[in-house]
Amino acid sequence: MSKSSNTTKYRLAESMKQCMETTSVDDITIRQIVENCGLTRQTFYRNFRDKYDLVNWYFDILLLKSFEHMGNGRTIYDGLKKKFEFIRDEQIFFAAAFRSTDRNSLKEHDFELIFQFYTNLIRKKTGKIPDEEILFLLEMYCHSSIYMTVKWVLCGMKCSPGQLALHLVQSMPSKLEQLFTELKILA
Repeated sequence: MSKSSNTTKYRLAESMKQCMETTSVDDITIRQIVENCGLTRQTFYRNFRDKYDLVNWYFDILLLKSFEHMGNGRTIYDGLKKKFEFIRDEQIFFAAAFRSTDRNSLKEHDFELIFQFYTNLIRKKTGKIPDEEILFLLEMYCHSSIYMTVKWVLCGMKCSPGQLALHLVQSMPSKLEQLFTELKILA
């Protein structure tokens, strides 16, 4: 990706964030986004399919930082804590994004990313694809984690990122906990 393309994407993301301060994601228009940052609709569509693609791209940038954290010998707790710190630092953005119910919503995107991340992490550490039972538990855990993350954001972030990360690690199904402990990536 070229530096100018990245600069354009960040300009559009900043514009989207500004729009999200007063308008729900579902009600923001592409016109508002591009007019706010002085770009054209054509430029927007060269970079993103729709506004949800823009929201998901920006989330990816933040989430990849926390995933890199886990991939570099850090634990799941460390990665979750870092993710929640990013979310806390961008509270207005995430509160607006998590309220969206569109099929391309951030909630769905977050699920796909973390489920794939954990699946790939297990495959990398064990050398094999997780079995059906582990995949089921992982899917359930990822959905529950996202639900609790959204609740945390929308209800005012009453606990710290570290406390939320600890709660999610402690609520992991026992077979997942056992696997992640054996892989030395849990806490």
